[in-house]
Order: sequence, then C-alpha cells, then structure tokens
Amino acid sequence: MKIVVLAGGISSERDVSLSSGGMIYHAFRKTGHQAILLDVYLGYEGETAGIFERDTDWAAQVSAVGEECPDLEAVKALRKDGGKGFFGPKVLEICGQADCVFLALHGANGEDGRIQACFDLLGIPYTGADFVGSCLAMDKGITKDLFRAYEIPTPRGFRLKHGENEKTDIPYPCIVKTCCGGSSIGVCIANDASEYEKAREEAFRYGDEAVVEQYIKGREFSVGVMDGKALPVIEMAPKEGFYDYRNKYQAGTTVETCPAEIPEEVSLRMQEIAEQVFAALRLRSYARMDFIMSGEGEIYCLEANTLPGMTPTSLLPQEAAAVGMDFGQLCEAILRMAHSRE
Repeated sequence: MKIVVLAGGISSERDVSLSSGGMIYHAFRKTGHQAILLDVYLGYEGETAGIFERDTDWAAQVSAVGEECPDLEAVKALRKDGGKGFFGPKVLEICGQADCVFLALHGANGEDGRIQACFDLLGIPYTGADFVGSCLAMDKGITKDLFRAYEIPTPRGFRLKHGENEKTDIPYPCIVKTCCGGSSIGVCIANDASEYEKAREEAFRYGDEAVVEQYIKGREFSVGVMDGKALPVIEMAPKEGFYDYRNKYQAGTTVETCPAEIPEEVSLRMQEIAEQVFAALRLRSYARMDFIMSGEGEIYCLEANTLPGMTPTSLLPQEAAAVGMDFGQLCEAILRMAHSRE
C-alpha cells in the first residue's frame, strides 16, 4: 500500500509526534509498504510524481525526544510562505495520492478532530478516531462532563476559563492542567494558593481554558483499547515525581510493568472502564485511557488519548506486546481497521 505517515505539526507535542512517525514509517517500510514520512506543517517542496516509489530515508532527520518542548517559533520560521495555513506545501496533494494516511500526530490540530474533518471532506482515508471522537476526547472539560454523564469514575473538578474566577473552593492539593493539551504539558500540582496561581499561569500558556481537579495520590496505569476491546493494563512508576513529559519520553526514568501486578478483579474492572470510555466518547479503531488508583483502591479514569504515542518508550506498543503483537503487527492492525471502514 501507498502510506503517508503524517507527523510533526506545531503543537507542543511536535517532537513526540515525529518520533512516533519515524518508528511507524520504518515498520511499514520493513513490511514492504511504499511508505513516506511527511511533516504536516513543513510539507514537501520537491516533485511529487512517483514519490512513493523513491528509495529515500524519509526519517533520516528524526531525532529522539528531548527533555524540553520544541521551539515552535523556530519551526514556524522554516515555512517559506510565512506559515499561511496549517498544511505545508503539497501535503494535501500527497495525502490524496495515498491508499491511507497513518496519523502519527499528537496534540492541537492533529488530535482534536480538525484534520480528521478535513480528510473526511476530501475523501482521504486515515487511521484512528473520527472528528467527533477526536474532539470530545481532546477537550478534557468535555471529557469530564461525559464521564459524569456516563457514571465513569473520575476525580472531582471543574473547568476554568482564562480571566474567570473560581466558583468553588479549591481543595489542596489539586491538579491544574490545560484543557486541550497532552504529554503532561501544562500540568502542575498545586499544594497552596501561591502554587495554584503559578499552575494557572502555566496551564493558560497552552490555551484559554483549564481543568482543576482533586489530586489523587496513588499508582498510575494505562489501558489501550483496540476495536472496542481492552488490552492488558500497564503500570507506570516514575522514579522521581509524577508521570510528566520527561518521565514519559526519557528512557530509564520510569519503571513500566505490563501486565500490571494488581489483582485480577482490579485489572478486569479497569479494562471494563476503558471500554466504557471508548464507547462514551464515540471512539473507533484504537485509543488509550489513563487511570490512577488511590491508596484505598479506588479507580479513577483521568482522560483518553485518541492517537497514543508510538515512540520507543510509549505504552500502547508495550501493551500490544503483552498479547504477542510486535510493533509492526500493531501498525498493520491499526491500518487494517482504517481500511475496513472504507
């Protein structure tokens, strides 16, 4: 098949996306597909005729995810047209020539339903959730509203717009996070009023709306779902701090155990909730749900990820491996689900 692995962009998760895209691209090339890796924002300046048949290493410039977020202004400066529009040169033309576009995008524009809606209108097949599910899951405020409506256990909390005053007392410690972010970017723990103000400022750096919720101290887990069926539970135990951007993508900073060492009934319950979330948010193909379990054994679902990371340290590939599916087979399964919808 002719496959465009679409990555990059200008969200705070750009580097994570490129790392995911590079691994997916290499997996497809290894299994004989005519795959290319394309930066959705920077695009391609060369000739597009026969682009899928070329013997080019499209991932040659992809590097490991750094400890800090990328300099997005420097990325924007690379666009010769001044960055007019989100799609880079010839991106839509090349995607239109593909049998399928594998979305390796993370964060704003890539994971919030906008690209999915555009591709639907253009008749371009793509992997992952459609524009509705992507939109619902990306906005953490809407996600929490739906969790409450479907009685899915989640930490108590409220939405807060920039410049708005809280309508309720803040229970310290609390978590403050940007409404439409990912990879724990714009997420802070606040133990008092002073830390809360700083956390608010950090969250509003990435958007005009934030979510404030009770802090649950406990063990962190994740559950992938493929085609509505949950994969084994994985536990993430950071050696220091919480499961933030650094601990997610720097090798050796977090101990990950899959299947998680928890009682079977707890594992089954977490998988059941993950499948409920998948249905409630109208997701399709695959996704990954994040959980925390308190010291008292209470399970809380935090959020859903509609385009989970596929980097060397990502969780979904580890969960798939626990049921005998290697990285290449995982990519093929996701591709098949996308093609079966056409």
